[in-house]
Amino acid sequence: MTLFSTAVKNMKGNFRNYLIYFVSMMFSVVIYHTFVSLQYSTDVQASIALSKNVEVTFKTASFVLILFVFIFIWYSNSFFTRKRKKEVALYSLLGVRKRSIGKMLFYENLIISTIVLAAGILIGTLLSKMFGMLLLKLLGTTAEIGFHVSGSAILNTTLVFAVIILITSIQGYRLIYRFKLIDLFQADKQAESVPKASPLLALLAAILLATGYVFISLSFDSESDLMRNYGVAFVGITLGTYLLFRCLTVFLLRLAQKNKARYYRGLNVVGTSQLLFRMRGNVGTLTIIALLSAFTLLATDIAFSQYYTNTKHAEQTSPFSYMHLSQGQAFDEQVNRIIAADSKHAVTAAIDIPVIKSSGRTSSSVVFPERYSEEEDKPVKIISTTTYGVIAKALHLERAVNPAAGEAVAVKTMYTDYSLSDYKKEKLTLELPTRSWELSFSDLLEDRILSWSFPDFVIVICDDLYGDLKDLSSEVLYKAYKVEGESSTAETATELMLLDGAEKAGLTSYYHEYKTGLEDTGIGTFVAVFLGLVFLAATGSILYFKQLTEAHSDKERYTILRKIGVTRKEIRASILKQSLFIFGLPLLLGITHSIVVVNAMSKLFSNLVDVNFTVPVLFSTALYVMIYLFYYILTVTSFNKIVND
Repeated sequence: MTLFSTAVKNMKGNFRNYLIYFVSMMFSVVIYHTFVSLQYSTDVQASIALSKNVEVTFKTASFVLILFVFIFIWYSNSFFTRKRKKEVALYSLLGVRKRSIGKMLFYENLIISTIVLAAGILIGTLLSKMFGMLLLKLLGTTAEIGFHVSGSAILNTTLVFAVIILITSIQGYRLIYRFKLIDLFQADKQAESVPKASPLLALLAAILLATGYVFISLSFDSESDLMRNYGVAFVGITLGTYLLFRCLTVFLLRLAQKNKARYYRGLNVVGTSQLLFRMRGNVGTLTIIALLSAFTLLATDIAFSQYYTNTKHAEQTSPFSYMHLSQGQAFDEQVNRIIAADSKHAVTAAIDIPVIKSSGRTSSSVVFPERYSEEEDKPVKIISTTTYGVIAKALHLERAVNPAAGEAVAVKTMYTDYSLSDYKKEKLTLELPTRSWELSFSDLLEDRILSWSFPDFVIVICDDLYGDLKDLSSEVLYKAYKVEGESSTAETATELMLLDGAEKAGLTSYYHEYKTGLEDTGIGTFVAVFLGLVFLAATGSILYFKQLTEAHSDKERYTILRKIGVTRKEIRASILKQSLFIFGLPLLLGITHSIVVVNAMSKLFSNLVDVNFTVPVLFSTALYVMIYLFYYILTVTSFNKIVND
């Protein structure tokens, strides 16, 4: 019998153990091949009209996926090699050289990985059209995507995973030389030492986590404050998570042992002792899984929330369907004619917005930064109360304003969290060619009334004052249109953007803001969800592998328990509790981390842009829990079959 045939036979005999690894790795290949296929797809490229981040997003996601898959395969390969220590020892005892054993394991990994790679590419190719249609659905595109086999995508996937497979196969081969024969036979008898419970380190874990949570929620006045807060939070949460598993859980399990009434009830004594003995070996794994879970949930929440609130963001950036600076009768009539010719999108409002642009300064640089004046000579846009009323009617705004002489109503600057109290602390000085006017702020408008442009500083003043300013300064005229179904005005918006003079007129359209945001956030959501699923599958598999390794090690102990009268039902209940601890703790901690960070970011983003995190958080957390629940049930079932049947 050759080494190759022995490897094939061993692979068949260990098929059940390899199954979860096989599925998880194949899923990774499918997702990577999908990303690469979409990157090369001409249909997808043609359908994504406005976003410039498609290629960069997919390349970045592919790199992250490759890195994670490499670590996962490396870990899994080490796991399977160490798991078969007795088998390796038996081969050595029979006179098989380590070089031959290493070759056999090399062949096994090579065969499995090749099968996985081939199956993953095949499934990825067959599902490429479905994934492409799903992506286009997220992007709000109704275009059809054809089925085609991308040779470039297949070659890319094959080369990347061939390198990973080769490196991990060599790693498995070299691992054999680190084992000693006596250690291999006594692998299951090498009990881990019971970790000591340190009340001080347990307290430090709680303090570090609390510190991280506090700093992530602190407000900031500058970029340096933000970096400091997030840096301290990252260190606190990371170290706190490690110490929680290393010390705090041990401390709590020790406390549980002191509760004699509960400790000696049923098999609690066995379950608690098992967890204590295994805790030291699980610290690193549980820490990484908890942090990776938090990161995955956070990325999914942010991506999904941006996609979920894209419409609101487009409305703030471009409140009118179309707006441009008047460039003379010929250009204005050309724009009006194109918009009016679109019978599918009836015009509901067409208004003129006269605006005075002025230089200005405030008593401090809080609401009116110095860079506004550096960017443009006249950064302040001034609108009269009457004009605001016309705008409010066109946009169906219920808020009315009536500033007195010497007062101004500010329109909240986008991407800021300023409140009325911030404005009331300021005095605005308008600097006109012949004189200056000092105004105080009486009110703050949350709704946008002009398309966003930088500098973004708009005020509303009374008609009399506006008339006085108009006599001393020239005004510009904005032409604004509101139409029905503005999110589907692709042809008209594109035609307008291609007009000569459109750029000079600063022509903006709601459709382009909406569509660009939809494409960027849709691609981000697509990538985040599928990367998250890969991470979930891999981390769930790692916990599954570790639990089954412990099941094989503890099989004789559970056999002894049954012989002394412990029922199978009691053993199953103990397995349920132990596995719940191993699966539930990193999941609970990951969810807690992500919710704390999302809560802090929601306060920040809600002030800058109206972003709703509630639905995305509930959706992603529920999906995460369901997938982990699947792995938990699978682990408990397999664990029970090993030790209880």
